[in-house]
Amino acid sequence: MDSEIGTEIQKLTALAKERGMTAREISAADIIVSQWVRFKCRYGCKGYGKHFGCPPYAPSYEETKRMVGEFSTGLLLRFDGVPGHKKFGPDDIPEDFHPFYADLIKWVNGTVHLLEKTAFYDGFYKAFGFGGYPCIWCEHLHCVAEESEGIVDESLRRKCRHLDIVRPSMEAACMDVFATALNAGWKLNTIPCKDMEYGKIVHSDIVSIGLVLIE
Repeated sequence: MDSEIGTEIQKLTALAKERGMTAREISAADIIVSQWVRFKCRYGCKGYGKHFGCPPYAPSYEETKRMVGEFSTGLLLRFDGVPGHKKFGPDDIPEDFHPFYADLIKWVNGTVHLLEKTAFYDGFYKAFGFGGYPCIWCEHLHCVAEESEGIVDESLRRKCRHLDIVRPSMEAACMDVFATALNAGWKLNTIPCKDMEYGKIVHSDIVSIGLVLIE
């Protein structure tokens, strides 16, 4: 590995540690991009079509596959737990659970953006990050995509309130998070839900994953 990239990886890893999570270098070849991931977003996720960081507005399988192929190195980020909610069960989670996880989503996506920005200003101008979960930056407002009636195309993205910090999640961009994390030595497990009810997870041992590509 190039010594300059190695030094930058060390810097970003230390910065990640300061923010309470861990990071591991990963070869871009070990980032798994799969067609099936988009189907999980399209059929089953209540956030589908409601955020510019999510499908159908996120990069397609073909776009992501080509883009990842232009990099050699990535930094995989692991976030354990949910800020503000040390231990909880299914009965503690409100029906509208998006705000419940707001601090977690900000932690993940905020860290991804910080590391990408740091690498960029250190001279690694190709650096690009992928977060997790639906975007939360508007928080008390709906995303422009959700507010709009009818077809939403790329021309509407210019009205995004947070153009500078919105990034697609790994899963939105067709990355197999489970397989990619395993390639970095982290075995992830699905979390059962009470009565298999969407969102009512039975325990709070949540692991979230983000990625920053560097070249």
